[in-house]
Amino acid sequence: MAVVAVVTFVAAYILIATERVPKMVTALAGAAVILVFVASSEDAFYSHETGIDWDVIFLLLGMMIIVGILRQTGVFEYIAIWAAKRAKGSPFRVMVLLVLITAFASALLDNVTTVLLIAPVTLLVCERLGVSPVPFLIAEVFSSNIGGAATLIGDPPNIIIASRSGLTFNDFLVHMTPIATLAIVALVAMLPLLFRGSFQGDPDRVEDVMGLNEREAIKDPRLLIICGVVLTAVFIGFIGHAAFHVEPSVVALLGAGILVLLSRSKPRDFMPSVEWETLLFFAGLFIMIGALVKTGVIGQMAEAAARATGGDPLTATMLILFVSALLSGVIDNIPYTAAMSPIVLQLTQNIADPVQADALWWSLAIGADFGGNLTAIGASANVVILGIAMRSGYPISFWEFTRKGVIVTVVTIALAAPYLWLRYFVLAS
Repeated sequence: MAVVAVVTFVAAYILIATERVPKMVTALAGAAVILVFVASSEDAFYSHETGIDWDVIFLLLGMMIIVGILRQTGVFEYIAIWAAKRAKGSPFRVMVLLVLITAFASALLDNVTTVLLIAPVTLLVCERLGVSPVPFLIAEVFSSNIGGAATLIGDPPNIIIASRSGLTFNDFLVHMTPIATLAIVALVAMLPLLFRGSFQGDPDRVEDVMGLNEREAIKDPRLLIICGVVLTAVFIGFIGHAAFHVEPSVVALLGAGILVLLSRSKPRDFMPSVEWETLLFFAGLFIMIGALVKTGVIGQMAEAAARATGGDPLTATMLILFVSALLSGVIDNIPYTAAMSPIVLQLTQNIADPVQADALWWSLAIGADFGGNLTAIGASANVVILGIAMRSGYPISFWEFTRKGVIVTVVTIALAAPYLWLRYFVLAS
């Protein structure tokens, strides 16, 4: 069964990378093979370890509905005009502004929710300035994955790590925010090189934008107030979900349902905003990855990496960092972190120094979060952005994303390695 799971995943990955077949079709076909030869319906649909992560699916669905209703207010046009005017119409300054907003928002929310909210703004501001939104969307998803690393709630791998390690929200804030901030600074510095030639806007459109009044973009003030109240409640639910004992997916669905009720929206008003292809792609991908977990493939890879450390904390920290960055980018950082966290827990129990033991958890978090930028399917936010871009008429190819993702991942991981070494093995001793 392990051979079938590996061959199916590799074949699907190749098809996704070459884009010969639509990625949703590839994922569903791969899932079908897994259901026939490897997994049962219980494994695929009901198991928390090997099945579809319904929390991710319904979180996305709820937020897509909310965004669909929010779009009717004109607030995205307002923010687009505001951002363009604050940046004096410069496409590069607009990109920097949106990257910083995305990073900050991803630390407070989860990164998938952030990109769902920021993508419509990006599409509108780029249309106003007469530039392609593709570089902007790619830069934002890089920023989202890095910014989400800063807090416990910002990226799903962090939540998994916190549940295994007992680390708190404040622990993540103190230990992860500095390296996430440094990585964002490095990303901003790389933008002119990564997207060379992408900042030539239409001068006539820029002049038109500077003359616009953003307040006139608001079409329905009453609906905007309703959306603002509901979104505030949803954000509070996201931030305090652990204290409230309510999963973010439930918060998103409740928010969507309440907003539909209060806004009196018809299905035709918000259902077109639901990225069904993205949701089905995720479902198929989760089933294929679940088969790798069920057959022990991911566990064996993680254990092999752990054995290679030889019991040395610094070696273990660096190996976990680099292996996590690589495998998270290829497999998807959520199931990888779920499979790797028990191994890290076992390793920490054999390390006497608690500071060095915690360094293993931080290396796993940094590797998984930053490694999500490596490929187009390395993190949930990547898949969501590619789906939005496709539906908006600006397809982003697997390799277009990955070529730049490799550079960003290499640079950020290169910054993380000395950070871990200095903070937990030099300065702490």
